[in-house]
Amino acid sequence: MPAPVILHGRIARLEPLAPHHVPGLVAAAAALDGPAGFTVVPHGEQEARTYVFQAEAAQLAGTALAFAIVTVADECVVGATRFTRLDYWQGPLTWPLSAEPVTSLPGGAIPDAVEIGNTWLTPSVRGGQVNLDAKLLLLSHAFDSWGVRRVTLRADARNLRSRAAIERLGAVSDGVRRAHSRGLDGAVRDTAFYSILHEEWPGVRGRIHEQLAVRAMRCAPLMPALPESMRPLAIG
Repeated sequence: MPAPVILHGRIARLEPLAPHHVPGLVAAAAALDGPAGFTVVPHGEQEARTYVFQAEAAQLAGTALAFAIVTVADECVVGATRFTRLDYWQGPLTWPLSAEPVTSLPGGAIPDAVEIGNTWLTPSVRGGQVNLDAKLLLLSHAFDSWGVRRVTLRADARNLRSRAAIERLGAVSDGVRRAHSRGLDGAVRDTAFYSILHEEWPGVRGRIHEQLAVRAMRCAPLMPALPESMRPLAIG
Protein backbone atom coordinates (compact mmCIF):
# COMPACT_ATOMS: atom_id res chain seq x y z
CA MET A 1 0.00 0.00 0.00
CA PRO A 2 1.22 3.57 -0.58
CA ALA A 3 2.64 5.33 2.44
CA PRO A 4 0.19 7.83 4.06
CA VAL A 5 1.19 11.43 3.46
CA ILE A 6 -0.02 14.93 4.31
CA LEU A 7 -0.29 17.14 1.21
CA HIS A 8 0.19 20.86 1.85
CA GLY A 9 -1.29 23.46 -0.48
CA ARG A 10 -1.82 27.21 -0.40
CA ILE A 11 -5.59 26.97 0.06
CA ALA A 12 -6.16 23.40 1.24
CA ARG A 13 -4.33 20.72 3.17
CA LEU A 14 -5.07 17.04 2.66
CA GLU A 15 -4.67 14.90 5.79
CA PRO A 16 -5.03 11.09 5.93
CA LEU A 17 -8.59 10.51 7.13
CA ALA A 18 -8.58 9.64 10.84
CA PRO A 19 -10.98 9.51 13.84
CA HIS A 20 -10.10 13.05 14.95
CA HIS A 21 -11.69 14.32 11.72
CA VAL A 22 -15.13 12.98 12.68
CA PRO A 23 -16.49 16.22 14.26
CA GLY A 24 -15.33 18.23 11.24
CA LEU A 25 -16.90 15.77 8.81
CA VAL A 26 -20.19 15.94 10.72
CA ALA A 27 -20.20 19.75 10.60
CA ALA A 28 -19.28 19.87 6.90
CA ALA A 29 -21.95 17.31 5.94
CA ALA A 30 -24.63 19.02 8.03
CA ALA A 31 -24.75 21.88 5.50
CA LEU A 32 -25.73 19.47 2.71
CA ASP A 33 -29.50 19.44 2.42
CA GLY A 34 -31.75 17.16 0.44
CA PRO A 35 -31.53 13.49 -0.57
CA ALA A 36 -28.35 11.56 -1.28
CA GLY A 37 -26.48 12.96 -4.24
CA PHE A 38 -23.89 11.24 -6.38
CA THR A 39 -21.21 10.62 -3.69
CA VAL A 40 -21.42 8.95 -0.30
CA VAL A 41 -21.46 11.63 2.42
CA PRO A 42 -21.58 10.68 6.13
CA HIS A 43 -24.42 12.36 8.04
CA GLY A 44 -24.22 12.32 11.83
CA GLU A 45 -21.50 11.10 14.15
CA GLN A 46 -22.14 7.37 13.76
CA GLU A 47 -22.05 7.51 9.96
CA ALA A 48 -18.90 9.64 10.10
CA ARG A 49 -17.17 7.13 12.39
CA THR A 50 -18.14 4.28 10.07
CA TYR A 51 -16.96 6.34 7.09
CA VAL A 52 -13.52 6.85 8.68
CA PHE A 53 -13.29 3.20 9.81
CA GLN A 54 -14.02 1.95 6.29
CA ALA A 55 -11.49 4.39 4.81
CA GLU A 56 -8.80 3.17 7.21
CA ALA A 57 -9.66 -0.45 6.36
CA ALA A 58 -9.32 0.32 2.63
CA GLN A 59 -5.94 1.91 3.27
CA LEU A 60 -4.73 -1.16 5.16
CA ALA A 61 -5.97 -3.35 2.32
CA GLY A 62 -4.05 -1.20 -0.16
CA THR A 63 -7.13 -0.30 -2.19
CA ALA A 64 -7.53 3.40 -1.33
CA LEU A 65 -5.89 6.35 0.36
CA ALA A 66 -8.49 8.73 1.82
CA PHE A 67 -8.00 12.35 2.90
CA ALA A 68 -9.87 14.95 4.87
CA ILE A 69 -9.86 18.32 3.07
CA VAL A 70 -8.89 21.06 5.51
CA THR A 71 -8.82 24.78 4.72
CA VAL A 72 -5.50 26.42 5.55
CA ALA A 73 -7.03 29.78 6.49
CA ASP A 74 -9.32 28.58 9.29
CA GLU A 75 -8.31 24.92 9.87
CA CYS A 76 -11.84 23.65 9.11
CA VAL A 77 -12.66 20.24 7.64
CA VAL A 78 -14.73 21.01 4.54
CA GLY A 79 -14.98 17.60 2.87
CA ALA A 80 -13.10 14.50 1.81
CA THR A 81 -11.45 12.91 -1.22
CA ARG A 82 -9.30 9.89 -1.98
CA PHE A 83 -7.02 7.95 -4.27
CA THR A 84 -8.74 4.72 -5.22
CA ARG A 85 -8.44 1.81 -7.67
CA LEU A 86 -4.66 1.78 -7.44
CA ASP A 87 -3.34 -0.25 -10.35
CA TYR A 88 0.00 -2.07 -10.38
CA TRP A 89 0.94 -3.14 -13.87
CA GLN A 90 2.61 -6.49 -14.33
CA GLY A 91 5.93 -7.04 -16.20
CA PRO A 92 8.00 -8.52 -17.67
CA LEU A 93 9.98 -5.30 -17.29
CA THR A 94 13.18 -7.00 -16.08
CA TRP A 95 14.69 -10.44 -16.42
CA PRO A 96 14.79 -12.69 -14.51
CA LEU A 97 11.36 -11.94 -13.06
CA SER A 98 11.26 -11.11 -9.38
CA ALA A 99 9.01 -13.05 -7.03
CA GLU A 100 8.84 -10.10 -4.61
CA PRO A 101 5.28 -8.72 -4.25
CA VAL A 102 4.95 -5.07 -5.15
CA THR A 103 3.59 -4.23 -1.68
CA SER A 104 6.92 -5.15 -0.07
CA LEU A 105 8.74 -2.18 -1.59
CA PRO A 106 10.40 0.09 1.01
CA GLY A 107 8.24 3.08 1.91
CA GLY A 108 5.07 1.64 0.43
CA ALA A 109 3.97 0.49 -2.99
CA ILE A 110 4.13 2.80 -5.99
CA PRO A 111 1.11 2.45 -8.32
CA ASP A 112 1.33 2.75 -12.11
CA ALA A 113 -2.16 4.21 -12.45
CA VAL A 114 -4.71 5.54 -9.98
CA GLU A 115 -8.16 7.05 -9.75
CA ILE A 116 -9.16 10.22 -7.89
CA GLY A 117 -12.70 10.15 -6.60
CA ASN A 118 -15.23 10.00 -3.76
CA THR A 119 -14.83 13.75 -3.43
CA TRP A 120 -17.41 15.87 -1.62
CA LEU A 121 -17.31 19.42 -0.28
CA THR A 122 -19.50 21.48 2.00
CA PRO A 123 -21.54 24.00 -0.07
CA SER A 124 -19.72 27.11 1.20
CA VAL A 125 -16.50 26.15 -0.64
CA ARG A 126 -17.94 24.58 -3.79
CA GLY A 127 -16.90 26.11 -7.07
CA GLY A 128 -14.00 27.97 -5.47
CA GLN A 129 -10.29 27.55 -4.92
CA VAL A 130 -10.49 24.68 -2.42
CA ASN A 131 -11.40 21.96 -4.92
CA LEU A 132 -8.88 23.21 -7.46
CA ASP A 133 -6.09 23.31 -4.87
CA ALA A 134 -7.03 19.84 -3.62
CA LYS A 135 -6.98 18.45 -7.18
CA LEU A 136 -3.60 20.11 -7.78
CA LEU A 137 -2.21 18.42 -4.65
CA LEU A 138 -3.54 14.99 -5.62
CA LEU A 139 -2.42 15.20 -9.23
CA SER A 140 1.01 16.52 -8.27
CA HIS A 141 1.50 13.66 -5.82
CA ALA A 142 0.34 11.08 -8.36
CA PHE A 143 2.40 12.31 -11.30
CA ASP A 144 5.42 13.96 -9.64
CA SER A 145 5.94 11.78 -6.55
CA TRP A 146 4.61 8.41 -7.68
CA GLY A 147 5.27 8.88 -11.39
CA VAL A 148 1.99 7.28 -12.45
CA ARG A 149 1.20 6.95 -16.14
CA ARG A 150 -2.52 7.71 -15.86
CA VAL A 151 -4.99 9.31 -13.46
CA THR A 152 -8.64 8.40 -13.95
CA LEU A 153 -11.61 10.52 -12.89
CA ARG A 154 -15.24 9.46 -13.20
CA ALA A 155 -18.69 10.87 -12.55
CA ASP A 156 -22.29 9.78 -12.71
CA ALA A 157 -23.30 10.82 -16.23
CA ARG A 158 -26.18 12.84 -14.72
CA ASN A 159 -23.81 14.86 -12.56
CA LEU A 160 -23.23 17.69 -15.03
CA ARG A 161 -21.58 19.98 -12.46
CA SER A 162 -18.94 17.39 -11.59
CA ARG A 163 -18.35 16.53 -15.24
CA ALA A 164 -17.90 20.21 -16.12
CA ALA A 165 -15.36 20.62 -13.30
CA ILE A 166 -13.39 17.59 -14.52
CA GLU A 167 -13.41 18.88 -18.09
CA ARG A 168 -12.18 22.33 -16.95
CA LEU A 169 -9.10 20.61 -15.55
CA GLY A 170 -8.22 19.46 -19.06
CA ALA A 171 -9.00 15.76 -18.51
CA VAL A 172 -9.81 13.85 -21.70
CA SER A 173 -13.12 12.03 -22.07
CA ASP A 174 -12.79 8.25 -22.36
CA GLY A 175 -16.50 7.86 -23.05
CA VAL A 176 -19.60 6.88 -21.11
CA ARG A 177 -20.10 3.34 -19.87
CA ARG A 178 -23.80 2.64 -20.09
CA ALA A 179 -25.68 0.90 -17.26
CA HIS A 180 -22.39 0.80 -15.39
CA SER A 181 -23.58 0.50 -11.77
CA ARG A 182 -26.31 1.28 -9.29
CA GLY A 183 -26.45 4.93 -8.19
CA LEU A 184 -27.04 6.13 -4.63
CA ASP A 185 -30.64 6.91 -5.59
CA GLY A 186 -31.20 3.29 -6.64
CA ALA A 187 -31.27 4.03 -10.37
CA VAL A 188 -29.03 2.19 -12.82
CA ARG A 189 -26.49 4.84 -13.74
CA ASP A 190 -24.28 5.55 -16.71
CA THR A 191 -20.74 6.58 -15.77
CA ALA A 192 -18.61 9.15 -17.59
CA PHE A 193 -14.89 8.32 -17.53
CA TYR A 194 -12.03 10.79 -17.97
CA SER A 195 -8.26 10.46 -17.82
CA ILE A 196 -5.07 12.49 -17.64
CA LEU A 197 -1.89 10.89 -18.96
CA HIS A 198 1.64 11.54 -17.74
CA GLU A 199 2.56 13.51 -20.86
CA GLU A 200 -0.59 15.64 -20.50
CA TRP A 201 0.10 16.57 -16.89
CA PRO A 202 2.24 19.72 -17.55
CA GLY A 203 -0.59 21.26 -19.57
CA VAL A 204 -3.21 20.32 -16.99
CA ARG A 205 -1.05 21.74 -14.20
CA GLY A 206 -0.76 25.02 -16.10
CA ARG A 207 -4.54 25.19 -16.56
CA ILE A 208 -5.14 24.65 -12.84
CA HIS A 209 -2.66 27.38 -11.92
CA GLU A 210 -4.41 29.76 -14.35
CA GLN A 211 -7.82 28.97 -12.87
CA LEU A 212 -6.51 29.44 -9.33
CA ALA A 213 -5.09 32.83 -10.32
CA VAL A 214 -8.40 33.94 -11.86
CA ARG A 215 -10.39 32.89 -8.79
CA ALA A 216 -7.87 34.55 -6.49
CA MET A 217 -8.43 37.81 -8.38
CA ARG A 218 -12.19 37.45 -7.96
CA CYS A 219 -11.76 36.94 -4.22
CA ALA A 220 -9.29 39.82 -3.76
CA PRO A 221 -10.76 42.81 -1.89
CA LEU A 222 -11.29 45.92 -3.98
CA MET A 223 -9.17 48.98 -3.17
CA PRO A 224 -11.37 51.61 -1.52
CA ALA A 225 -11.77 54.89 -3.39
CA LEU A 226 -9.52 57.64 -2.07
CA PRO A 227 -11.19 60.74 -0.69
CA GLU A 228 -10.87 63.88 -2.84
CA SER A 229 -8.30 65.46 -0.53
CA MET A 230 -5.91 62.47 -0.87
CA ARG A 231 -6.08 62.06 -4.65
CA PRO A 232 -2.86 63.07 -6.51
CA LEU A 233 -2.93 66.36 -8.35
CA ALA A 234 -2.91 66.25 -12.12
CA ILE A 235 0.24 67.72 -13.62
CA GLY A 236 0.40 69.53 -16.94
